[in-house]
Amino acid sequence: MFENLFHLKEHKTTTKVELMAGLTTFVTMAYILAVNPNMLSVAGMDQSGVLAATCLASFVGCLMMALLANYPFALAPGMGLNAYFTYTVCGVMEYPWQVALLAVFVEGIIFILLSLTNVREAVFNAIPMSLKHGASAGIGLFIAFIGLQNAHLVVKEDSTLVTSVKFAANFHTEGICALLAVAGVLLIAILYIKKVKAAILIGIVATWLLGMICQAAGIYVPNPEAGYYSLFPAQIVNFHMGSLFRSFSSTAFHIFDSGLGGIGILDFIAVMFAFLFVDLFDTLGALIGLASKADMLDQDGKLAKARGALLADAIATSVGALFGTSTTTTYVESSAGIAAGGRTGLTALTTGVLFLLALPFGPLFTSIPGFATAPALIFVGFLMISSVLKIDFDQWEEAVPAYLCLLVMPLAYSVSEGLSIGIISYVVIHVCLGKAYMKKVTPLMYILCLLFVCKYIFL
Repeated sequence: MFENLFHLKEHKTTTKVELMAGLTTFVTMAYILAVNPNMLSVAGMDQSGVLAATCLASFVGCLMMALLANYPFALAPGMGLNAYFTYTVCGVMEYPWQVALLAVFVEGIIFILLSLTNVREAVFNAIPMSLKHGASAGIGLFIAFIGLQNAHLVVKEDSTLVTSVKFAANFHTEGICALLAVAGVLLIAILYIKKVKAAILIGIVATWLLGMICQAAGIYVPNPEAGYYSLFPAQIVNFHMGSLFRSFSSTAFHIFDSGLGGIGILDFIAVMFAFLFVDLFDTLGALIGLASKADMLDQDGKLAKARGALLADAIATSVGALFGTSTTTTYVESSAGIAAGGRTGLTALTTGVLFLLALPFGPLFTSIPGFATAPALIFVGFLMISSVLKIDFDQWEEAVPAYLCLLVMPLAYSVSEGLSIGIISYVVIHVCLGKAYMKKVTPLMYILCLLFVCKYIFL
């Protein structure tokens, strides 16, 4: 059956290799089951509901990738996109999470339409590589900054806006949590350097276990009034279908509950476009990187079944929004499964099934405290900021816009602001330098620049 569906022999692989590759990919991605509910709960969403939506959206995305493209690329709610959802759209802009989900849903529908044409590839090709690398690095800094805050390593300060934590001031709550997060970051780094495939997941679990040991020893003292709760999970497994359904229904199919929640249509379009833009970079960048690693690109650097892969990603995004989670996208962690020999959709399907099987363990994942998931955010930020090495800093007209893009994202606490400034500065600098430089600017870049300028003028 698997041979007929996935053409294993043609891709010089076996069922056993594909199944093990799918397991490897799942283990490297499983941290999202702890991080995503924790992050989206800040937007006011129910953690258990988000966990259910994360499992189901990941399963649908992996299934679509397997059937539509036969590629070993796994999907799940994306890091960076969930940060923009929580901290910018629902945080700074104060939009209800239902409206944010509606924006993700509409974005997914548009992507489904674009994926049936060549528009998505055209937009990707129009953006200069320097800005793509700058955006990736900027998102990495943004995620790391969020991780530092979740770990309470960086705290608010009136005079300097932010400062480092004073470990001794509240040692038995804030102080010890910050120290445990530092230990988690170092542990993940060591494991990753030693090429342990589940480095991030092991780091999360180990940091949490250290926290429980500290609580048992009286070093960590729960203080619910200050937001510091017991680190021991009250429940580990929930096989009760009624309870699982109630958790799922708390976030699923609520996108039309409040209409636009009193938000203007132009404001909504701006948010939707930001999701659209960031998702575009996330997906195409991941696909190209993964396909290159798996030797799937042709001699012209094109991906044979790119349209099927993009369509799978777009469908997963809309379905995930209906279920109750932020944008679902292709994961670079799929490279772990590719390194383990995965070459077909059976790898992706295996990963998706494992996400589905993780659903009854929701209480365990949602019990993981913020200081335990923070090291994952900080380290994923490191992995993403490495893109800055690909920027040619000898070409200042390319490097300056990329720098502004990656600088603004964490400091403005907004992915879309960084992208806006990057594109506007790129076009303006090249236009002002004269005709020789203007040749590098594609017509679509002028359109994007104009759209972002209009956003600042009218929104």
